[in-house]
Amino acid sequence: MLWTWVSTMNPHRYAWGFIATAPVAAFTVGVTLLGLVFTKERRSPFLGLPVVLLAIFVSWITVSWLMSHNVADGYWLWNRSMKIFFMAFITLMLLQTKEHIMTFAWIMIGSLAILGAKGGAFTLATLGNYRVWGPPDTFIEGNNEFALALIIIIPLIHFLQLQVSRQVWRHILSIVMLLCVIAAFGSHSRGALVAIIAMSGVFWWRSPNKGALAILFFIIAVAMLPMLPEHWWTRMQTISEYQVDASAIGRLNAWHVAWEVAKHELFGAGMSYQYSEYFFLYGKYETIVRAAHSIYFEILGNHGFIGLFLFLLIWITTFREAGWLMRNARSTPHTLWAAQLGAMAQVSLVGYAVGGAFLSLAYFDLPYNILIMVMLAKAWVMSQDLKDQAIETGVTSCPPHKKLMAHQNDSSG
Repeated sequence: MLWTWVSTMNPHRYAWGFIATAPVAAFTVGVTLLGLVFTKERRSPFLGLPVVLLAIFVSWITVSWLMSHNVADGYWLWNRSMKIFFMAFITLMLLQTKEHIMTFAWIMIGSLAILGAKGGAFTLATLGNYRVWGPPDTFIEGNNEFALALIIIIPLIHFLQLQVSRQVWRHILSIVMLLCVIAAFGSHSRGALVAIIAMSGVFWWRSPNKGALAILFFIIAVAMLPMLPEHWWTRMQTISEYQVDASAIGRLNAWHVAWEVAKHELFGAGMSYQYSEYFFLYGKYETIVRAAHSIYFEILGNHGFIGLFLFLLIWITTFREAGWLMRNARSTPHTLWAAQLGAMAQVSLVGYAVGGAFLSLAYFDLPYNILIMVMLAKAWVMSQDLKDQAIETGVTSCPPHKKLMAHQNDSSG
């Protein structure tokens, strides 16, 4: 839990002095591993196909990095990514109960929600004249990356909203969601705008109150869009004018280079294909080295077609597992929360899939945390089914004078 808070929110980055650059995340890893050694409450992390695919993907990344032309340059990103993947497997081993899963969800979602609420308040205070940025020296430091992170967690905030019973907390979480939307717009990110539109469509389609939600979206748009400054609108208009936009041309060129690298290198370029020799050799529109600005072309250029295939399979199977939760966990009240998690996880993954098409966030830990929550919830639901079957079997096979006691124990639990 401590690792999740530190790696997601990066609270020490907002401090002064030595703590701002201290290896706080490494300390939390050490504490977690120490607990792992002494606890008996651990299990295999391989709870389903997405986790198996993730393990294969991690292995492929490592081979790709070792086969690259410049192993030393790629070490820092490989090391950073391996810490994230390693802790993902540790989390799958240690968290088992509903309380574990919900605590994990509150910490992860709440960490970004606080930053989003702060960014939304800043956008309102400045009338959108300044961009919103993420925590410094993190995956989401940039305005575009931070906006995508907020878009991903908005459906998950709604999931938390469904779990609270007090009306005041539901209203607070509604305000937080609205502030996160405002902060995403305040980032001036074109990719965020596209992702919000796509995710809102899925959110609306899944809602049982489509009419009311459509009216709410309209009211928010009418209230918020007119306050955005002229330079925001100018930037958004370039989405349809990519032929004359230097940034868009640079991205198209970087995508073309990634494709060519994957065609010629089985393992890809390693942890990065941003080398001048690749752009000089394969650049179609220019030879300037630029970031991929796409999770798909980032993986394609870095790890080849096999790496991209594994990456896509991870998220396709995770999406399907979330659908399994929706279908199989909504029938009983005590498992309904898992169905709601599955539904909102799918909406979040759509936001990541669409927004990630324009951003280099393939190794960002937030989507992998969603994978973790989905797989933990599925394992929990299946364990509840086994308990129910055991109770039913015990009741039907026990003597008549003990059946009443079994039913009473079942209802009290």
